[in-house]
Amino acid sequence: MIRMQRSWWLSTGLSAGLVVLSGVAAAQQIGTNKAEGKADTYTLSVKSQLVVETVVAKDKSGKFINGLTAKDFTLTEDGVVQTIKFCEHEQMPTETAPLPVVPSDQEQLTVYKRLTRTSIAAEGPAKENGPTKYQGHRLLAMYFDMSSMGPEDQLRALSAAQKFIRTQMTAADLVSIMRFNGGAVDVLQDFSADRNRLLSILETLVVGEGQGNNDSIDDASSADTGAAFGQDDSEFNIFNTDRQLAALQTAAQMLASMNEKKSLIYFASGLRLRGVDNQAQLHATVDAAVRAGVAFWPVDARGLVANAPLGDATQGSPGNQGMYSGAGAQAVTDNFQQSQDTMYSLAADTGGKAFLDNNDLARGIVQAQQAITDYYIIGYYTTNSTPNGRFRKIKLTLNKDSGAALEYRQGYYANKEFAHFTEADKERQLEDALMLGDPMTELTIAMEINYFQLNRAEYYVPIMVKIPGRELALAKKMGAEHTLIDFVCEVKDELGGITVSNVRDSVNIKLNESTAADLAHQPIEYDAGFTLTPGKYSIKFLARDDETGRIGTYQGSFVIPNLNKEVTRLPISSVVLSSQRVDSKDALYNATHGKDAAKNDAANPLVEDGRKLIPSVTRVFSVDRDLYVYLQAYTKGAAAPTPASTSTATPATPTAPDTPVLAFVTFYQDRKKVFETAPTAVLPKPGTRLGVVPLSFKVGLGSLAPGRYDCQVSVIDPVKGKVTFRRYPIQLVR
Repeated sequence: MIRMQRSWWLSTGLSAGLVVLSGVAAAQQIGTNKAEGKADTYTLSVKSQLVVETVVAKDKSGKFINGLTAKDFTLTEDGVVQTIKFCEHEQMPTETAPLPVVPSDQEQLTVYKRLTRTSIAAEGPAKENGPTKYQGHRLLAMYFDMSSMGPEDQLRALSAAQKFIRTQMTAADLVSIMRFNGGAVDVLQDFSADRNRLLSILETLVVGEGQGNNDSIDDASSADTGAAFGQDDSEFNIFNTDRQLAALQTAAQMLASMNEKKSLIYFASGLRLRGVDNQAQLHATVDAAVRAGVAFWPVDARGLVANAPLGDATQGSPGNQGMYSGAGAQAVTDNFQQSQDTMYSLAADTGGKAFLDNNDLARGIVQAQQAITDYYIIGYYTTNSTPNGRFRKIKLTLNKDSGAALEYRQGYYANKEFAHFTEADKERQLEDALMLGDPMTELTIAMEINYFQLNRAEYYVPIMVKIPGRELALAKKMGAEHTLIDFVCEVKDELGGITVSNVRDSVNIKLNESTAADLAHQPIEYDAGFTLTPGKYSIKFLARDDETGRIGTYQGSFVIPNLNKEVTRLPISSVVLSSQRVDSKDALYNATHGKDAAKNDAANPLVEDGRKLIPSVTRVFSVDRDLYVYLQAYTKGAAAPTPASTSTATPATPTAPDTPVLAFVTFYQDRKKVFETAPTAVLPKPGTRLGVVPLSFKVGLGSLAPGRYDCQVSVIDPVKGKVTFRRYPIQLVR
């Protein structure tokens, strides 16, 4: 048996480990086309990348040039002439269509459906998804950054959107509604011409939601709070700005699947960068928009602002030297202008136009609408197929009219394969995968979550993740085979939506010839643990093979019950079923030593006498091996309800000595009992306030035939007359 472990202890009560289960299997071969014992064979692989450009061609008088074809254009990429494969003309009407009249008995408020997917282009089978779905239409995506706008700004933005849809939307317009509330980008409505539905969606947006990421500026304009010392809030604002820009990047990537020009109307109350700290994310956001053919049209929801020199009544007086030297007034002006500069940069770099200092916010939407009239869609397959991620310059000219003005993007960044990723690229890939609503399934991941009560307030929650070893790649490095796996886990409180705990780990597993062969048919198991309070949580776990960049995601919800409120049944933990108990120190890779490792083992109830119980995620067991069952009962976890007639003056009876708890395991098949262990009596651990009773069984499966069974664990407190049982389906194999 060969095992690997990676573990440590965090201040939140978190531990993690890695175990590789091994057996006899053939070695996995990566990167070869020759079969053993066969003649040489060859595989021909061809890669191509389609590049799409939208072009507006105008003559010297400013009129659009009609009737152009692919033969009329010359296109070069980095000086190399490219062959244009298609050229299509898109023409939009400008007449405003009247709002359709709906009978009063059919009027209803349509509650939006939250969609989590990477592309809003494919919504459902009932909609047309062919090449003509968006042809001849103007695509306008309204994006509301609720986290950056105050209630009054949100109201102005929503009113402007409603005004546009009611009175200024044309028959060619398709409008999508997106929202960012500080957590995720929600697609509230796909591109639609249904005005009544769009207005209904806007009505569901609550003014005042999503706030909390507003800037807390620390400079000469800051209010005097009377505090002697405080952490510089600008450090935290760096991450707030990155989140806003990353959300814009996600929105642009959602629109990438459509070849038509897309305009994203970005409603926000400014967006202020923090020097060079946000430049990387700004660059990534602009790059994603350019590659997706999305133009940002920022609209400052604050409208026309007249700032008081030292701030308005919404903040306290600065109370510092800057209010006398003019530094405070200058800081107010600089902060406001910088928040608009970022919006201007987003627009200028993507082909849009920022709408600033105007109270009629609907005019900003009309500007984006009127900017898309007549244009050509040109596509070509680049001759440079190297996925190096470098910028490629595009030059487009008309063959016959050298004086014509052409509006198009001047270049793009090439795709980048995982082999060319930098460390920053790899981290960004994990961050993007963690933000996606749809899980990535390039790697198969299964997970089991358990819970054990630590005290009356906290529970230890160990998780076990299983990944098939055959899905991982092996590589040669420094003469030894190894596989590198990155793990990311995030646990959120579903009620509040906040992250309560997380894991970030990278494990470099070195293997010899025999253990590398075992990975072909044996899984890798990774375990981690969290300390949580009772409640409902969501968990998202990512694993990435660092040799190929393939990512797998597990996403689900779990509930930690409050066992203190259990008065009718005997409170117990979750039940762990396993076929392995391994030495926690017997590891090929171990990140913790000495006191840290001892602290890990002491907190994990699955570790006893230096041996760790490995939960079975799939619950498939061999009849040739023993079945281990472990759980905990809590005899003092909850007190029985006191009768109403009992007087508070009655003297307390002496505490009864600890009594044993009885437990046994039963197997059922086709609703018939086929096997049962003898009852085991176990006393509570001495000195535990919860009266913890550890119940451990070792069940021989040799007398059972392979097949499906129901394994039931029954626990009885004979003194208090409480009974609890849990039943789990299992599979026995030969």
